[in-house]
Amino acid sequence: MNIIKANRLNLGETIGVIAPSGCVDSDIEANLAKDFFENLGYKVVFGKNIFKQKRYLAGTDEEKLEDLHNFFADDNIKAIFCLRGGYGCTRLVNKIDYNLIRNNPKIFAGYSDITVLCAMFLKRAGLITYHAPLFQSDFGKKNPSTFTFTKFLTAFTQFKGEELQAKKIYKRGIAEGITFGGNLSALTSLCGIDFIPDEKFIFFTEDLNEPVYKIDKMFSQLLNIKEFKENLQGIVLGDFLNTDNEQWLEDFITEMSENLNIPILGGFPITHNKDKITIPVGTNAKINDDIFCF
Repeated sequence: MNIIKANRLNLGETIGVIAPSGCVDSDIEANLAKDFFENLGYKVVFGKNIFKQKRYLAGTDEEKLEDLHNFFADDNIKAIFCLRGGYGCTRLVNKIDYNLIRNNPKIFAGYSDITVLCAMFLKRAGLITYHAPLFQSDFGKKNPSTFTFTKFLTAFTQFKGEELQAKKIYKRGIAEGITFGGNLSALTSLCGIDFIPDEKFIFFTEDLNEPVYKIDKMFSQLLNIKEFKENLQGIVLGDFLNTDNEQWLEDFITEMSENLNIPILGGFPITHNKDKITIPVGTNAKINDDIFCF
């Protein structure tokens, strides 16, 4: 499948906001984020179901799909941002109209649980999406991170790439491929269906609140998939926040680097922390010694 890219986001255009994952406890932060973007000169439209709740979910699967499909079909919507993470996207993947998405390419952005949709949009619709800040979680604050916002907006309005230097080098080397990855636990929730890109890829990943044995298990799960291991050209690591043993994590990554004949770099601001970069999912990328560029 040919990979496609949406048009850039221009000032004055309309952003649609959906909630395909966890429920929203309050609309205060969502409206703060709406004000933030409107004050910059963009129009913001909320999906009609984003404040619904079904247990820990932002409404029923049907309500979430309705907002997703409606915004992709709406010519006035130029970008779709996700409100928050949590859990829920895995429930949607076999119910999405991927032809609709491919025929109406738009900027689509989020991280954490949204990793699931980014991976599936690339695989089944060929759409480049963005591992990027969440609308409410990152911009629904009184003082959003300037670093995060600058990287975020530059990615959509200028389609400007990045050249980032690793803080940690586990194995040096040169690699080329498309970018693929995101939140490790969200991505491994797709195991059992076809979600691995057909193209060679550089895998980037991060996670939060996972003990080292689970990080080990999730990497092992992915590496046990023939297509994943064959197409994997390099690994780029962000933060694994609040894990149980930092030394065990270092030991595991070092061991993995010894067993894989590919470059592995770490220490990038791919994270649940406040300051984070935006990475297109499906764009051409390179690793050159200690540099990751896309």
